[in-house]
Amino acid sequence: AWVMGEQGAKTLRGGQMADVIFAGTAGRPPLGRAEVSLTIDNSDGALPIDYTEVTISRTLFRSGGSEYAINGTPCRLLDIQDLLSDSGLGREMHVIVGQGQLDAVLRATPEERRGFIEEAAGILKHRKRKDKALRKLDAMQANLTRVQDLLTEIRRQLGPRGKQAEVARQAQTIQAQVRDARARLLADDIATLRGALEKEQADETALMERRKAVEASLAAAREKLAELERQSAEATPALTQANDIFYRLSAIRERLRNLGTLAEERVRMLGSAIDPTPPTDLVDLDEQLERAKAAREELEAEVAAAARDLEAAEAARKEAEAKAEGSEKHLANLLRSVADRREGVARLAGDVAALRSRCEAVEAEIGRLQEARAAAEKRALDATTEFQHLETSVAAAEAGEEDLDAAHEAAVAEWDAAKEAVAQLREALHEAQRERDTWAAKADGLALSLVRKDGAGALLASDSRAVRGTVASLIDVSGDAEDAIAAALGPLADALAVDSVEAAVDAIRWLRDEDAGRARFVVADPEARATNPHVSLPAGAAWASDLVDGPAGIVDTVRSFLSGVVVVDDLAAARAVVSQHRELIAVTRRGDLLGGRSASGGAGDAPSVLHVQAQYDEAVEK
Repeated sequence: AWVMGEQGAKTLRGGQMADVIFAGTAGRPPLGRAEVSLTIDNSDGALPIDYTEVTISRTLFRSGGSEYAINGTPCRLLDIQDLLSDSGLGREMHVIVGQGQLDAVLRATPEERRGFIEEAAGILKHRKRKDKALRKLDAMQANLTRVQDLLTEIRRQLGPRGKQAEVARQAQTIQAQVRDARARLLADDIATLRGALEKEQADETALMERRKAVEASLAAAREKLAELERQSAEATPALTQANDIFYRLSAIRERLRNLGTLAEERVRMLGSAIDPTPPTDLVDLDEQLERAKAAREELEAEVAAAARDLEAAEAARKEAEAKAEGSEKHLANLLRSVADRREGVARLAGDVAALRSRCEAVEAEIGRLQEARAAAEKRALDATTEFQHLETSVAAAEAGEEDLDAAHEAAVAEWDAAKEAVAQLREALHEAQRERDTWAAKADGLALSLVRKDGAGALLASDSRAVRGTVASLIDVSGDAEDAIAAALGPLADALAVDSVEAAVDAIRWLRDEDAGRARFVVADPEARATNPHVSLPAGAAWASDLVDGPAGIVDTVRSFLSGVVVVDDLAAARAVVSQHRELIAVTRRGDLLGGRSASGGAGDAPSVLHVQAQYDEAVEK
């Protein structure tokens, strides 16, 4: 009975199945298994097998497992039972009566005796097969009912799912068309910008050549001007001497003219009384007068010639100065044109760099999508491998012993659960990818809104060591009070955080030297403290300084700015706080600020920088 698959230790007069394995002696070690073989003479062909001798063997291991073989060929216990059922042998057959079973046979009921008779007649095997088939049919009926329910549910969902699939296909097509159109537009923009850049470079080369020619002309004009100035400087002493001679001769001419007039008057007065023979002194005077006139005419001729030379030199100098001034103006215009060209080339180069950055971003997005697709394919492959493993487990379970139906049902249930789990994991993966894309897009949009275009943005872009970052990015606000803290801080919410006053001075000097705009700074002060008055706050209110946290020094300074500021839920609570304590400032969680002497608030404002920073941090974390 044991070799035919007996599982009860008491039937074999033992306490456990391991009792049949050799336990060892003082001189021999214990064994790990026990094997029993039963050889049956089949010369009459009673067993449906093509052997005259049939050897059935069972190997029991100490771990509790068993292996069966027919003529050395591994098989199942079910195969041995089917082989022996037609011969009347088996561990449950009437021909083998185990320990304690004789009384049960003698006291058997009619139904039990009928079972013995059916067993002897060979009907029990068919009854067991029938029961097994019925159990399988019942299991299949349950599976069929479940499949029908699933088909009904799937048919009900096919319509909306089909529409969703069609919309998804259209969306994918549109997205592909949009990506293709963007890529084409970017390629066209790059080609256009490259052509414009080449044209600008050619124009710049021509301008440089023209500039060189103008500079050569200017140098020649300057040399000519220097030569004329040298000639003018050389002619200046001669001109001065000629002017002096001219002035002296003019004085002499006037004196001589006066003297001649006086002499003529005397001659006319003397008349005939005078001796016709002119006196010697008068003749000398006439000779001197003639010589003076001749000298004056010579000097006048020299003065006229010198004046003409001076006028020619002045005209040449003025003409040279005009040419030099025109050349300088032309050179200035050329330099201005070159500067404009360079600015245009730099702007085009910036546009090209921006387009390249966009192309790189698109390529990075494509790479990310490819990696996501590869990861999804890997997960699908892992799910397929796991499914095959489950199928293998189901096949191994089918090769089991008497509990085949239960193992099969368990394997089928596990298979269905695995498929459902795979479907759920795929849906969760798609949902996670969609959520990740949504959060990534939101983070990109919030990051663009956080970009500063003033002096603070220039300092952040310069990676200055003096600046630790923005106040909004360094502090954390709890209690959903970002708008309230931003309203209480005012312009300081957009300020930059620095470690010392010297760092702030260095940053301001850098902004002034670079002409990069203006910025506000918050100086870290570890000794700063929030001085809130000792008053009792109503329910739902909190000190603003208790809601902020961050690095030491910066958060201490921010808390000192928030001294005397109370965060409340609404305007009614704010009015109640201010009416009781006019020295306090109440700010609502929506950003409305109310004090004893001032108030601000309303609707339509853009989200505060602290609120945007909190949303950006949340999106990055997601």
